[in-house]
Amino acid sequence: MTTGRTERDPDAQGLSEDAMRRLAQLRPGADGGMFTSDLTVNEFLLVREAGFRPLGLVLGCSVHHVGLQLGRWSKNQELTKLSQVMYDARELAMSRMEAEASALGADGIVGVRLDIEFKEFGSDMAEFIAVGTAVKADGADPGPAGTWLNNKGRPFTSNLSGQDFWTLVRAGYAPLDLVMGSCVYHVAHQRLVQALGNTGRNVEIEPFTQALYDARELAMSRMQAEGRALEAEGIVAVRLGQHAHRWGSHTTEFFAVGTAVRPLREDHVIDRPTLVLGLDD
Repeated sequence: MTTGRTERDPDAQGLSEDAMRRLAQLRPGADGGMFTSDLTVNEFLLVREAGFRPLGLVLGCSVHHVGLQLGRWSKNQELTKLSQVMYDARELAMSRMEAEASALGADGIVGVRLDIEFKEFGSDMAEFIAVGTAVKADGADPGPAGTWLNNKGRPFTSNLSGQDFWTLVRAGYAPLDLVMGSCVYHVAHQRLVQALGNTGRNVEIEPFTQALYDARELAMSRMQAEGRALEAEGIVAVRLGQHAHRWGSHTTEFFAVGTAVRPLREDHVIDRPTLVLGLDD
């Protein structure tokens, strides 16, 4: 099972001609160019206040056939092939989004969303989508590193909102990359005797508890491994989700995702938060 980002050239992702034409119109200094963004007005203002200029909405997608993997009816186990395809498909979409950002000369991407849509033209066909707003440093100090690119020389990616991004930079931290971990797990069925024995009782089903615990731990550990590979100080805005998709009631995916961060300088000091009370409070 893969635990780290796949090494791909972000400038060679096979972007379509339509994408290249759209990106050419977004490049700074392009004739008639203007930025696009899915940031709210408040987020846009705070990103600008943090010293970054939005360049354009960037996206990547990958349509995958998500097949089946058989597991033992009465055994808790990870379905490793499904875990791998769910990770690889998201990674491919992320890489294509990064390629668009690189084509714009961006330093990073904020507000990244990762979505999955199963298509009507095939119940086992899913589109994996990554979308966010590419930004360029416009007065923001990257610290001794001298660049806002991550330590792989690529634009940083982050699932932080505009408000959280502003707060992170103000606190003296920089995003490195969106890190993630996936685990598709088959939860064992109860045998008939076990099911009948629990009828009418309030009792913990320990095999189910252990299965869900183990699956979440696998997803979290893989996300943390990506953070360590980036030499991050930590991971913020972690979300741990559970998705059944279309596999049935006993197979589910646990997906962990967050933003790996680094300090801008060793001697940074976090500003003391200011208490603000609304007039209605």
